[in-house]
Amino acid sequence: MINFEREVRTPHSESYTVLEDGEIVGRVDLHIRAPNVYATLCTTPDADDDRIRELMDAIDEQLAMTADPYREDFVVTVWKGVPAGVYGDADADGEAISLGEVAGE
Repeated sequence: MINFEREVRTPHSESYTVLEDGEIVGRVDLHIRAPNVYATLCTTPDADDDRIRELMDAIDEQLAMTADPYREDFVVTVWKGVPAGVYGDADADGEAISLGEVAGE
């Protein structure tokens, strides 16, 4: 089952980790700008069109429709790739993160 864990919420946007059976399968950022809801979906490189449609349908049903049930359109931009990490000022101790380590190489 696909579910979502909210990371951040503002008056007009939300960010979620996308989970399936407890495993991270992507991330989605929603931006609500009446009359439309826009999303950026980041998922794994092996996601095919059926998988992307499945994720988009879950996002629409569980998140977008609840944000604005009277929206006119749901526009999704999809990125496929591997997570490279989460960075912030608190992590700026000069220690480099190897992308090979993040990608499991």
